[in-house]
Amino acid sequence: MTGPRYPALIDALPSTVPFVGPEVQERARGAGFDARLGANELVFGPSPRAIAAMQQAAGDLWMYADPTNHDLRTALATHHGVAAEHIIIGEGIDGLLGYLTRLLVEPGDAVVTSDGAYPTFNYHVAGYGGVLHKVPYTGDHEDPEALLAKASDVGAKLVYLANPDNPMGTWHGAEAVERAVQSVPDGTLLVLDEAYIEFAPDGTAPDIDPADPRVIRFRTFSKGYGMAGARVGYGIGAAALVQAFDKIRNHFGMNRAAQAGALAALQDQVYLREVQTKVAEGKARIAQIAADNGLAALPSATNFVAVDCGADGDFARSVLAALVAEGIFVRMPFVAPQDRCIRISAGRPEDMAALAEALPKAIETARRTSD
Repeated sequence: MTGPRYPALIDALPSTVPFVGPEVQERARGAGFDARLGANELVFGPSPRAIAAMQQAAGDLWMYADPTNHDLRTALATHHGVAAEHIIIGEGIDGLLGYLTRLLVEPGDAVVTSDGAYPTFNYHVAGYGGVLHKVPYTGDHEDPEALLAKASDVGAKLVYLANPDNPMGTWHGAEAVERAVQSVPDGTLLVLDEAYIEFAPDGTAPDIDPADPRVIRFRTFSKGYGMAGARVGYGIGAAALVQAFDKIRNHFGMNRAAQAGALAALQDQVYLREVQTKVAEGKARIAQIAADNGLAALPSATNFVAVDCGADGDFARSVLAALVAEGIFVRMPFVAPQDRCIRISAGRPEDMAALAEALPKAIETARRTSD
């Protein structure tokens, strides 16, 4: 009796996922977290209008969702001032990155990203046999010029740039991104991940013609709109590229309640502005807690703060482990020198209070361990 015959590519891949979820950690530690501040979720939750829309849609879940995502797609097009033919909707940015990689990357194709940038993109590229070429961060920022230079050197199919960046929270102004678009080599597509754009300062979002075939920009309802569990992301790109997604996407991948919730969330910009204020307050509180403990918070254009622990990655990992032991879920960058930091999401006052109590204990434990 034999099992399935895996392709050589799949057989060679590790059986891992980019992130270990907090639920896995809670089961391992035998207790829940007092503050869930590691996954860059919006702990303030979705708009009440979005919640009501999803509750109302629950009774209709016996029906498949509209495979064209017409209502949400049309609303997003109006919101961004583009034609609906430039909008693609999918199961979060993660799902769209998977579709894009399947669409464009063959085994052996070169793909460029930053060393330490969002690992789920790398996960998809590896799954389709792409060859990753990485460039280092510069001053805790992704380096658009270096990314595009490497893409030219290796003939990359895709080059990934997050602005604002995860995991550091840093960002480039619109002009820098617009210059990067002008530098995209022939045959290369710039993948511009703008998951955190709702938290960025004015002047961060570039002015890009949606018909420009050199770039696709991805956005999400997971962050600013507080719907991470609903898995709703979208892309803005050239009509021919958007249409090509229909060749390979899961046409019934979007669930009906999520579509309704995202549409209602988009229509509640007042709530979004309230959330932006709460996130700014949470980030300021994280920075103060860090300073109170002799640590430094990096400027952030996201809903999280990278906190420099003042030593190397081993020390930061010790601080993180001690925080988890104290019931505070956080994460950290994976690659040096950015791994000197831990990454903390903005939270409610009670979350910040729990962090303020746990962090000095965690630092003390880490210092004692490193002695």
